[in-house]
Amino acid sequence: MPPAHVVSHNPATVHAPAGGYCMGLELKQHRRLLFISGQVPERSDGTVPEGFEAQCEQAWRNVIEVLAAADLGVGHLVKVTTFLTDRNQVVPNRIIRRTMLGEHQPALTVVIVETVDSKWLLEIEAIAAA
Repeated sequence: MPPAHVVSHNPATVHAPAGGYCMGLELKQHRRLLFISGQVPERSDGTVPEGFEAQCEQAWRNVIEVLAAADLGVGHLVKVTTFLTDRNQVVPNRIIRRTMLGEHQPALTVVIVETVDSKWLLEIEAIAAA
């Protein structure tokens, strides 16, 4: 199923987005919305990878698996919120996100928080539209 008709809005009167996102996404036409609960870096067997990069990749794989279960892909993402546990994770998170999303640039929020389980170094929630 093709992504919804999406229009990016990056007005010149607002600071330019940095890091592979846009300031606003408008859904002109869509038939479906998928709200993806916060995905933690756990594998299906309950294990958690060591280190931030491995955990970030696992959390993204979980997001992608939920998308796939709905017959959607990363190009359908319209909003992503990433919850990091340390400011030092911002750059590696950006690099991994760009790798996982390719050229796709959804609306994006990144915040520093404390996760429910201290072994999780991040959590990612998302909204997709088709």
